[in-house]
Amino acid sequence: MKKVLITGGGGMVGSAMESPLKLTRDYCDLLNRKQTNRFFSAVKPEGVIHCAGKVGGIGGNSNFKGQYFYENILINTNVIEAARQAGVQNLVSFLSTCVFPDKVKYPLTIDQVHQGDPHDSNYPYAYAKRMADIQIRAYREQYGINYTSIIPSNIYGPNDNFSLEHGHVMPMLIHKLYLARKNKTDFVVWGSGKPLREFIYSKDIAKIAEWVLFNYKGTDPLIVSGDEEISIKDLVGILVDKFKFKGKVKFDKTKPDGQLRKPSDNSAIKKLMPDFKYTPFEQGIEETVSWFVENYENARK
Repeated sequence: MKKVLITGGGGMVGSAMESPLKLTRDYCDLLNRKQTNRFFSAVKPEGVIHCAGKVGGIGGNSNFKGQYFYENILINTNVIEAARQAGVQNLVSFLSTCVFPDKVKYPLTIDQVHQGDPHDSNYPYAYAKRMADIQIRAYREQYGINYTSIIPSNIYGPNDNFSLEHGHVMPMLIHKLYLARKNKTDFVVWGSGKPLREFIYSKDIAKIAEWVLFNYKGTDPLIVSGDEEISIKDLVGILVDKFKFKGKVKFDKTKPDGQLRKPSDNSAIKKLMPDFKYTPFEQGIEETVSWFVENYENARK
């Protein structure tokens, strides 16, 4: 088995990876260039799956714009350069569908990534992720190394960040609903519930990234998503059912919705991995909710 290093190894996607070599903040501060270089030089991995980053939902992206840009631009730059200096020939970096322009043709296609400004709700994070794509492209062209990116839709699963302030929509809703049931209060959801999102289970994206690392030789990033969009309102309904919540559900329309929809073209990865079986959506939610309830005290929140 090849020595594969997973950055962000303690996070949602990293913890779903099979490789035992997982880098967490306890071992190396990826914001520190010298520390990062020393770590990669000592470990000498044969491949790297780069999952680490400062991530969050609408609240985090809106309230911590400078922090999200600064930390992500440094982490990505340091990891990709350290990998190159350590002689790593294969690397996969995680981007996000938020890298796409706000005004874009649907479905989202790779050729549109740099053709306009990202949505105002998360533009600092999106631009930092775009620069990782540029760095990878430049390194591949100059150094001849097999570095690439994958662009997943909304990832969810065990070991996510369930923060009410920084979390993405799925884990944040799970945490809020857990507290509403526990405290017998209303379940208040940001926005109208109308926006549509695509989701992919963390265990699925982990397997796909592991395959891409040594098998994909293309130059374009790969979009990885499920085949259906689901509205936030319908997602809330599924979560309410899983929690057996009997209280009131209220949509706070004074809060932002974010982008209305972001359907993506996942045809490239489907051609590359035609036999891959995605986890059914409700099964993935069931496993995620169960994990959170069982691990509430120690979950990131």
